[in-house]
Amino acid sequence: MKIITTLTFGILLITASAQQTMTPEMLIQMGKVNTNGITKDGKSVIYTVRRYNVAEDKAVVKKYIIPIAGGSAVEIDKTDDMLLNDRISPDGKHSISSNDIKVKNIYGKDVYPQFGKSDVMIYDNLDYRHWDTWEDGAFGHVFLNTLKDKKITDSIDIMPNEPYDCPQKPSGGDEDFIWSPDGKQIIYVTKKKFGKDYALSTNTDIFSYNIETAKTINLTAGMEGYDIKPSYSSKGYLGFLSMKTDGYEADKNDIIVDNGKAKLNITKDWDGTVDDFIWSADGTKIFFTAASDGTVQLFSVDYPVDGKKIPEVKQITKGDFDIHRMVGQVGNTMIVERTDMNHAAEIYTVDLTAGLMKQLTHVNDAVYNSIVLGKIEKRYLTATDGQQLLVWVIYPPNFDASKKYPTLLYCQGGPQSPLTQFYSYRWNFQLMAANGYIVVAPNRRGMPGHGVKWNEQISRDYGGQNMKDYLISIDELSKEPFVDKTRLGCVGASYGGYSVYFLAGMHEKRFKTFIAHDGIFDWRSMYGTTEEVWFVNQDLGGAYWDKDNVAAQKSYNQFNPVNFVKKWDTPILIIQGGKDYRVPIEQGLGAFQAAQLQGIKSKLLYFPNENHWVLKDQNGLVWQHEFYKWLKETL
Repeated sequence: MKIITTLTFGILLITASAQQTMTPEMLIQMGKVNTNGITKDGKSVIYTVRRYNVAEDKAVVKKYIIPIAGGSAVEIDKTDDMLLNDRISPDGKHSISSNDIKVKNIYGKDVYPQFGKSDVMIYDNLDYRHWDTWEDGAFGHVFLNTLKDKKITDSIDIMPNEPYDCPQKPSGGDEDFIWSPDGKQIIYVTKKKFGKDYALSTNTDIFSYNIETAKTINLTAGMEGYDIKPSYSSKGYLGFLSMKTDGYEADKNDIIVDNGKAKLNITKDWDGTVDDFIWSADGTKIFFTAASDGTVQLFSVDYPVDGKKIPEVKQITKGDFDIHRMVGQVGNTMIVERTDMNHAAEIYTVDLTAGLMKQLTHVNDAVYNSIVLGKIEKRYLTATDGQQLLVWVIYPPNFDASKKYPTLLYCQGGPQSPLTQFYSYRWNFQLMAANGYIVVAPNRRGMPGHGVKWNEQISRDYGGQNMKDYLISIDELSKEPFVDKTRLGCVGASYGGYSVYFLAGMHEKRFKTFIAHDGIFDWRSMYGTTEEVWFVNQDLGGAYWDKDNVAAQKSYNQFNPVNFVKKWDTPILIIQGGKDYRVPIEQGLGAFQAAQLQGIKSKLLYFPNENHWVLKDQNGLVWQHEFYKWLKETL
């Protein structure tokens, strides 16, 4: 083992003068912190740091341990028994795991063994592809393993022959299947729907498998939306996150507690939506994170002793930062990861009484100490309907109010995801500002953190009030003498990319350039090719062929960017992932072709092996360089 200091990290990463600003290479090489957990003795935190070396095109992941009370991080090779293994049953006799099991014949060679060299895939139902993967007939199943001397001697598939996934794809993990406190049951999450039914529904349920009887029961029968994240308290009560409405993936997310007699929604009367939760060590309350006024904060709510009275939600932390992740509780301290627009994730402690925070790790301090950081400002504007609108404004390093700066309107994706103090390695506001741009980032309609009504307003109104929120934001900031009104740009991804395409047809010469990444260009094509049909049904109102559906027809006609492409008159950079099945390739190609055929300066940045995101380091660097090259050429 060896002690690692912040200075050492900085020397390994980069040598820089105090007046440098962030660059794509610096950003990609920063240490990415991921917390593994709190040690069994409750005294330390174990975490990993991933570092990418541009010159060697190589990423190295190292593991460290640091005392919760503070001190130096120590590099370690093995954690062995230092962390609790929640995959092993309380009595140590069993473990749980997940493996993909072939359930359906999809490949031609499976159906026709005599044609073993064929590479055709045969489908007779929907959900033939999801996120970035084509359905191959294999589904993730949970296995009950028998242990002897810590080795597996036998395994039982508790979901035999079922065409359902656990963990949920594409992003589910160990949190989708857990042990009951007595070790007699496996609690797991799955959506017991297949094909078209799967594509139309968000109705996941929580099931209990009895290891003695091999019987499975549905613990959330009759609850029609997402039911996820099962977690037991030390008192044996089951908590989980739940949405009420089937097909609405951005519905209000509440915490439900099942005490064995009844289910109680303990955040029912709170005007917000929960991101994640954990039980307190003594089982008397729940800690959770949620968006709040352009940030993500830590909250608590008591579990009512009588199981009936709805308790009051209390906010523990306050400030312009995001509680990126809760790790766990030790006494009166919560261990969390925290970010803001100028700082990547680091580990902090939170005093649960006072809400005071203390930084525990300092992985990237040397980088921040070697560069100039820009100012981040929180502004409130009056929207066109009289509502207060929060707008984040990010200024370039060494900002001089006597000068004029090119300015970018940033359009957030989702559409119902929060625009908070996140730190992205792609859409990085610090890097945008370091390249000399002011960034205007509105918390437009549709974002959580401003009440449920604000969050829900955007559904079936994609080109309505939120577009007015965008325009009032850039118009109000353009009144400032330091904003160059002749050099305004508009950028965004996903729903933000849709926003770019839509604004390109109605911006009335405001913007000089556009950048759209994986955005929706044509709703009819989108409806026919996206995999999660529940999303377009909820947000658009239904299918484009349903001529009697007023909400749907408004979406496909008034809010469809392709219908206004004749009004495009501004340079546009279009970015598209080849394995993006949420917003498929036809969207980006259609937009690029429309721009090219109309003689509009345009460029297509195509990533054949990336999905809705850009995940590969070298691809990310190309993305960054092309992004700023385009802005330099057109703005």
